[in-house]
Amino acid sequence: MTRPILYTLRQCPYAIRARLGLRLAEQEIDIRDISLTDKPAEMLSITPKGTVPLLVLSNGDYIDESLSIMVWALNQHDPHNLLLADSTHLFTDMINLIARNDCKYIAALEHYKANIRYHNPDGALYRHLCQSFLDDLELRLNKHRFFMCDHPSLADYAILPFIRQFSHVERQWFRHAPYPKLKTWLEQHYQDPIFSQVMKKKPLWQSEPSTPSSHYETV
Repeated sequence: MTRPILYTLRQCPYAIRARLGLRLAEQEIDIRDISLTDKPAEMLSITPKGTVPLLVLSNGDYIDESLSIMVWALNQHDPHNLLLADSTHLFTDMINLIARNDCKYIAALEHYKANIRYHNPDGALYRHLCQSFLDDLELRLNKHRFFMCDHPSLADYAILPFIRQFSHVERQWFRHAPYPKLKTWLEQHYQDPIFSQVMKKKPLWQSEPSTPSSHYETV
């Protein structure tokens, strides 16, 4: 049986999220870093959607949503209890927090990035909309070390790539922003070897049969 294949883009926050989930679940998987300007025919033959991440399972099925990839991987193996199996009272809150990130915060973040990039005056407005979510995260981190409790959960890793992205829009502003706990949380993830592993730069995958795919070894 062949290993599952993940088509990914190194800096895409959705792809980062998927790689984090797979690595944290200790899944052995082939990683194919691609260019969106030269998408491989193998990828497009699976689904014409042409977006990353795309996880192709050993049986030929595929998953093309980052959060679904994380959940699939952790349902196979969850050594760090990221799904909070022993804290069901927190599970609903965790899912709602991720949904708020995905449905409201990311939309504001996309507007924020675009307005700052093109020097539009609405940048501060969309930054403020993002901050309503960051304020909630800061309050949570004042109560415990991570968003849900004193150990990481799915929420921390699902939201991480998008907090990272926000921090890069106006680096100087974020450096002085009133989020000491969130900045410590972010730096803690940056120092984690797992984050370094999923962000490691690899050569772009080529279609030639002789080109090996990079893969994570199970731990």
